[in-house]
Parts: sequence; structure tokens; C-alpha cells
Amino acid sequence: MKILNLDFYLNSDVLDVGKNLLGKFIVTKIDDIVTGGMITETESYKGIEDKACHAYMGRKTSRNEAMFEKGGIAYIYLCYGMHSLLNVVTNKKDIPDAVLIRAIEPSVGIDLMLKRRNKTKLDRSVAAGPGSLTKALGITKKHNFAFLNSDLLWIEDRNIKISSRGILCSKRIGIDYAEEYIDKPWRFRIKDSKWTSLAK
Repeated sequence: MKILNLDFYLNSDVLDVGKNLLGKFIVTKIDDIVTGGMITETESYKGIEDKACHAYMGRKTSRNEAMFEKGGIAYIYLCYGMHSLLNVVTNKKDIPDAVLIRAIEPSVGIDLMLKRRNKTKLDRSVAAGPGSLTKALGITKKHNFAFLNSDLLWIEDRNIKISSRGILCSKRIGIDYAEEYIDKPWRFRIKDSKWTSLAK
């Protein structure tokens, strides 16, 4: 096990990063308690050109300013005013690419994750879906701009390799406004995993 070097996130191909994050482990340490799991689903957002991206056409706001930082930090925003969604910022400074983490397979601190999610048994609903997984991991807006190798939040490489044949590529969710970008196959799931969100 090793924490990913921040250079991993400087890749100029955000689609490549979205695929390569599958099989990595995201971990939090909050109040000295560790929770985490393997990333099973992601969505890539291609910065300035992508009509589904918050930073389309270089639009910079107080909400999305983390996207314009150098890759290797968290961009966390509120969806519907209640769900904190975790994005991994990639590429160089001022190129606002990011990968949304959509689902994990819980593996560490499961009891606390169940408690945070008000669940009694472990199944896909605990951490499948971007709002569910952040709640399970205790991630909030306070983690916006956090480095992804920090003491509070980090991503590990445990030498699990997902081949291209083991990845399902499909269109992203909830972007009906994105015109020709609606059908881009930039949502990536581990094939046959029971820990992804449901197909749509």
C-alpha cells in the first residue's frame, strides 16, 4: 500500500485518470477514526470544453475555484443544498479538469460508515452514489481544497489493476442540459462489481 503521489493527478487526460482511479482506495481519518474503501465508479469532467462541467468555458466562481488549482486536491460542492460531492482535481493549474467519485466498496471502518448512513447492514446503498459515499466517509465542504495525500483524506494504491476490458463506460448522470456532451461515455464502473450505483 502506498499513498498516491500528487503527480498522479497531473495527468492531462482526465478520462485516463477517471479510469485509473478504479481499484484505488479512498480513506478518511476523522476524529482519529479511519474509514475507507475501494473506488468502483467515477465520472470525468473535461474542464473548459465540457458543457457538463462547472468550469465550462473557463467559468470561475467561488463555488468551483478549487478546480482551477493544481491537480491533487479535493473539490467538494453541495448538490441540492444538502449532498457534499467529492471530486478529484486533475491536470495543471488553471486547467479545470476533475473526476467525480461516484461509488466505493467499503472496507475499513464499516461500523462507523453504517452509523453515518443510518444503516444496519452493508450493501451497495451504503456508499454507492456520490452523496452516499461522502456521508459514509464523513466528507463535507470542510474538505474542499484538501490535498489528497493529507492526514484527513488520501487515496492509496494497493496494486489492484483494472484492465480496460474490466471497465464499463457509459454516459454520465444528471447532465441533461449538456447538449452534445450528454452522451459522452465518461462514466466508468468496474464491470460486475455489486458496489457501483445502479445502471441508468
